[in-house]
Amino acid sequence: MTRLSLTLPLIPLLLAACTPAEQSLAIGTLGGAAVGAAVSSDEDRAKGAVVGAIVGATAATLLGPASTPGQCRYIDQYGNEYIAACQ
Repeated sequence: MTRLSLTLPLIPLLLAACTPAEQSLAIGTLGGAAVGAAVSSDEDRAKGAVVGAIVGATAATLLGPASTPGQCRYIDQYGNEYIAACQ
């Protein structure tokens, strides 16, 4: 029940997202919060959800879809950003 109460407030964010970038950000945030809450201990569940949401939002922003359909934005191990076909 606690996991559900942590993720329910984020559902309107997912539904309100209009552009693909906003949708990707919403899905990354919601997914990160769910995973963070799931892998945290009982006393740190809220902290885990917050950290997971931040990590999910960051990953969705950095590795999300590019502006061209079928193309995705990637970052290599050196921090260089490039666009290539989605895998």
